[in-house]
Amino acid sequence: MMSSSSQFLHLTNNKPPSPPTPPSKPNLTSHTLSQRTHIPSHVYKHPSALLLELCTSMKELHQILPLIIKNGLYNEHLFQTKLLSLFCKYGSVNEAARVFEPIEDKLDVLYHTMLKGYAKNSSLHNAMSFFVRMKCDDVKPVVYNFTYLLKVCGDNADLRRGKEIHGQVITNGFSSNVFAMTGVVNLYAKCRQIDDAYKMFDRMPERDLVCWNTIIAGFAQNGLAKMALDLVLRMQEEGQKPDSITVVTVLPAAANIGSWRIGKLIHGYAIRAGFELLVNISTALVDMYSKCGSVGTARLIFDMMKQRTVVSWNSMIHGYVQSGDPEEAMAIFQKMLDEGVELTNVTVMEALHACADLGDLERGKFVHKLVDELKLGYDVSVKNSLISMYSKCKRVDLAAKVFEGLQGKTIVSWNAMILGYAQNGRVNEALNHFCEMQSQNIKPDSFTLVSVIPALAELSVTRQAKWMHGLVIRNCLDKNVFVMTALVDMYAKCGAICTARKLFDMMEERHVTTWNAMIDGYGTHGLGKDAVELFNDIQKGTVKPNDVTFLCVISACSHSGLVEEGLRFFSSMKEEYGLEPAMDHYGAMVDLLGRAGQLNKAWDFIQDMPVEPGITVFGAMLGACKIHKNVELGEKAAKKLFELNPDEGGYHVLLSNIYATASMWDKMAKVRTMMEKTGLQKTPGCSLVELRNEVHSFYSGSTIHPQSKRIYAFLETLGEDIKAAGYVPDTNSIHDVEDDVKKQLLNSHSEKLAIAFGLLNTSPGTTIHIRKNLRVCGDCHNATKYISLVTGREIIVRDMHRFHHFKNGTCSCGDYW
Repeated sequence: MMSSSSQFLHLTNNKPPSPPTPPSKPNLTSHTLSQRTHIPSHVYKHPSALLLELCTSMKELHQILPLIIKNGLYNEHLFQTKLLSLFCKYGSVNEAARVFEPIEDKLDVLYHTMLKGYAKNSSLHNAMSFFVRMKCDDVKPVVYNFTYLLKVCGDNADLRRGKEIHGQVITNGFSSNVFAMTGVVNLYAKCRQIDDAYKMFDRMPERDLVCWNTIIAGFAQNGLAKMALDLVLRMQEEGQKPDSITVVTVLPAAANIGSWRIGKLIHGYAIRAGFELLVNISTALVDMYSKCGSVGTARLIFDMMKQRTVVSWNSMIHGYVQSGDPEEAMAIFQKMLDEGVELTNVTVMEALHACADLGDLERGKFVHKLVDELKLGYDVSVKNSLISMYSKCKRVDLAAKVFEGLQGKTIVSWNAMILGYAQNGRVNEALNHFCEMQSQNIKPDSFTLVSVIPALAELSVTRQAKWMHGLVIRNCLDKNVFVMTALVDMYAKCGAICTARKLFDMMEERHVTTWNAMIDGYGTHGLGKDAVELFNDIQKGTVKPNDVTFLCVISACSHSGLVEEGLRFFSSMKEEYGLEPAMDHYGAMVDLLGRAGQLNKAWDFIQDMPVEPGITVFGAMLGACKIHKNVELGEKAAKKLFELNPDEGGYHVLLSNIYATASMWDKMAKVRTMMEKTGLQKTPGCSLVELRNEVHSFYSGSTIHPQSKRIYAFLETLGEDIKAAGYVPDTNSIHDVEDDVKKQLLNSHSEKLAIAFGLLNTSPGTTIHIRKNLRVCGDCHNATKYISLVTGREIIVRDMHRFHHFKNGTCSCGDYW
């Protein structure tokens, strides 16, 4: 193979070919018909012969056949040959066989025609069986017999039988025949044996244009785009001029390597060669420019096309979907409907993808209705797209309905349903479907595991994490970078941050998402310095940090009080890496300054933002005001949040708590009254703890658990022990009740109930793992430190933001959460 400058320079020197001279219209006399078909002229004196020659469909053939039989022409060899050819041409190889079998003296040409029919219209097995029969009947094969068989072997990716035919090609003396060897090259390329395909190609003493196009297509279709482009250069150096098929073949190759420059050079050649008006060339150009990120250029070509196929429309819709403009994709889809273009499976799948990206349930339902009306729902890929669309539109119940009615579920179907449940927070259903999939002997692939592992991570159960890790190893997917990244993230979210780092260090390949998962893991565990060190490591390697990397490291700095480092990272994001901060980055910066007590700087930062601040930004500001008891700025932040998201009760609760801490009871009462009038409610606190394969749920003040009496009695005793150790209840946020009642209310918080249950039901020395749906309150955080001290237990609490590792009276967050 030659190394390419990849500039398509040879193509730029070719002149457009002269237009072909149009053929004159034939005069279909019996004399000309006999010349064209080598049939004696006396045979064509009968009208049936002329009708047979002019036959254009199976329906016409069936109308002519009775005439042939009635006039005694059915046994004429030339009529038999023509009938066989027509039946095979129109796809009825069984009717061709009914003509073939009764013939007593079969000519070789009849065998060749039948073999072609079987190869094109029947199974590979039937074609091979007929070829064996030919050999048994001492019919000498011709070169085209092998080209037909090689093609059908390639189309079925049957390498074993293909090699057998290759052997027959050599045995019958066709190893130097350009047609036969082009078929061999195509076979190996279609069977993904591209090295063998190239060896056969390279040994050929002569090569025609079809042969060059075949090997170029082979490299392109096997993902070796650069080598395909190199071959086009070599092709021209050896005197072969690319045609429209060559151009259609290499345009996707340029698209696959994302080379807009090479694609543009090929486009220039197509114009000079006079190919630009061909619909397949224009369609390939639309696809190429879209994949190279130039969807605007693709649209210009699309709009200039005088003729469009459904593939052209599909390419344009796909281009907009892939470029992140689903709204324009749907506009093209609607235009397609308006012009009456017949939809295909690909069309509706792209439209469903656009609806999913938009989260547009109504338009998604409209497309679903079209699927049913056009009877396109029999295609499993369309059903899979419906599952994904409904899942992304937050209607996983409708996705499940499609899934349950799907016949012949594929691994993609299961993956789509599992991911749908996981994305909608229905973790148990995702895991149940994963188990059911395995019970049906469907082996999970990397996509399955990348979907189900994050769902398992939400449960934060180390035992199940280890089980999943074992499954990954048993399925030989422990070298897959995305699966291993999911495992790193899972262990971090299960509290096993050291195990996560061990896996990270063992990985031979790391994607930027791998680095992000590990940095984020350190951040959520309060290990900001480790997160910063890891970020410094990524800068030393070849992996380039992205916007998520910066969000993770700034958040890690925020939770560890590393203000100067966080400010430096935010500045370098744009200055050194050219990444524009998004709303989440601005929110992280406000959180960084606010948690550190620099509330005025945080507020000034908000005022100086180049974009309109969103919920993330003001939410971080309100949270910081709660921590540092700043009423004035807290009111300002809350006012903005009430305007942006008036239906969220959590912001009202935060403001109410700020007022309560400042003993501003009247204002607190007004906020509570406003919540009651508008029907807003605080999300109830819930804490979960797993014990012997069963998850136990506890809600604040709940007494429904079977061990409730025992738990509350134990908390009374434990409360005295931690008070003796120095614990003082924080009752500032509770109003209008006596002090004893305040302490009772604090004692019934969900995390305290879960911790007590864990202590009562596990052996001394066992680590207690708790999950909470809300942020841990200040009193519970303080109490848990003392509980870890007096019981000698390590208690790991994962709240909605981060992990807290309580041990020997301290917390890993350093009281900075």
